[in-house]
Amino acid sequence: MSKKEEHLRKPDWLKIKLNTNENYTGLKKMMREKKLHTVCEEAKCPNIHECWAVRRTATFMILGDVCTRACRFCAVKTGLPTELDWAEPERVADSVQLMNLKHVVVTAVARDDLKDGGAAVFAETVRAIRRKSPFTSIEVLPSDMGGIEENLKMLMDARPDILNHNIETVKRLTPRVRARATYDRSLEFLRRAKEMQPDIPTKSSIMIGLGETKEEIIEAMDDLRVHNVDIVTIGQYLQPSKKHLKVQKYYHPDEFAELRDIAMTKGFSHCEAGPLVRSSYHADEQVNAATKAKQKLGEVETLEA
Repeated sequence: MSKKEEHLRKPDWLKIKLNTNENYTGLKKMMREKKLHTVCEEAKCPNIHECWAVRRTATFMILGDVCTRACRFCAVKTGLPTELDWAEPERVADSVQLMNLKHVVVTAVARDDLKDGGAAVFAETVRAIRRKSPFTSIEVLPSDMGGIEENLKMLMDARPDILNHNIETVKRLTPRVRARATYDRSLEFLRRAKEMQPDIPTKSSIMIGLGETKEEIIEAMDDLRVHNVDIVTIGQYLQPSKKHLKVQKYYHPDEFAELRDIAMTKGFSHCEAGPLVRSSYHADEQVNAATKAKQKLGEVETLEA
């Protein structure tokens, strides 16, 4: 078998519609002027044209654009990061205000070189957005910050609207797929976040197509629910370059629909599942679903009382 034949051919349902209208070009120009990074660009997200051109949403990536980890699925640059930019939180807040966003996602590269894992800058970014856009809901997507509880507490004390931390893959594949992070530490991170701020929804994401079984995906769902995670997203892994892990399987949209149904029977308040779904995909809809689910639960508890 030739090397070309070893690579699976992308199915038709993974074709992406490109849209470079004024929203897209204007947003890209503003990001460069503000010297901001987005995971949309750095991680080569397939939904960038839909989110920027149609939905006018973006996921800001703070703490620079160089990650201290070298996960085998991720296209973000790896190396020795530059020093912290303490003006970054205000620039992000200014951009959110200019874009008049209803919901914003703030993620970051892993900064294992910092004692707090970047928690202080994360927290200040949340506070800066709150000051300038008080009606914008804020989702944060940090690394595990070394698994240090004080770092997580610093972030949770800033009270984001959603705490998102990705397990990325099933337990068996974690050592091969992720660098430095562990499956159990990520679950513990999510559990502690919920214990610190029980009213803040937690969220995680799983990539599939890396060689996992259906049973392992369901097991990951169960593990997330045991740790009180409210929202899960499930998307197709796409190989960003030849040096990254190969795709082992392309899941059909019907298979994603089945996984979504299974997730909802597990008790998640919301599940977004599909070939092009990523952790921040339709994040504005997810926070609305989580809020409605929380309100419904409150109404049930009131009736029972």
